[in-house]
Amino acid sequence: MPKNVKCRCPWLDTTKPDYVKYHDEEWGVPVHDDQKLFEYLTLESAQAGLSWYTILKRRESYKEAFNQFNIKEVAQFTTDKVNELLANDKIIRHRGKIEATINNAKCFMLIQKEFDSFSHYLWGFVNNETVVNSWSKKEDYPATSPLSDLLSKDLKKRGFKFLGSTTCYAFIQACGLVNDHSIDCYKRSQIINEYQQG
Repeated sequence: MPKNVKCRCPWLDTTKPDYVKYHDEEWGVPVHDDQKLFEYLTLESAQAGLSWYTILKRRESYKEAFNQFNIKEVAQFTTDKVNELLANDKIIRHRGKIEATINNAKCFMLIQKEFDSFSHYLWGFVNNETVVNSWSKKEDYPATSPLSDLLSKDLKKRGFKFLGSTTCYAFIQACGLVNDHSIDCYKRSQIINEYQQG
């Protein structure tokens, strides 16, 4: 590979600039902001059964549709709002997923109340330290893990919907609870150096 070309994860379609930007700037970077965590949770839930890129292309439309992922506002969405969203062809028009997002916002707020923040709750699953994995090939990546199983089970117990273990694994990858950048991806060591030293 030429020296001026960065090595990236084997699953990434580098012909899609927006996908590359997401990989380079967001995926796997530790997130502690509750609103951003709710955004990721919502987008990953919407992805269920679809490709991530299908959702990524609609991300801005999701932000607009769900009030910039304002948790309190989404929790108050009414049946009329659900019907409005079902008519919005810029997002995935799936009643179950839309209603789950509203339900999940309410559950999210209950966790905030109990743990002071959703971030405190979430990062408690990894003792506030990113789990660093060592994948090299696309085939190495698991769909779930004991951690995603545990998180999914606990979220379901707390009333969350559309957050099975596979969705939860994608979520913890995105928000940096696990560093799943491949061994030769430049971003893997960058995240370790910037967020995990000291």
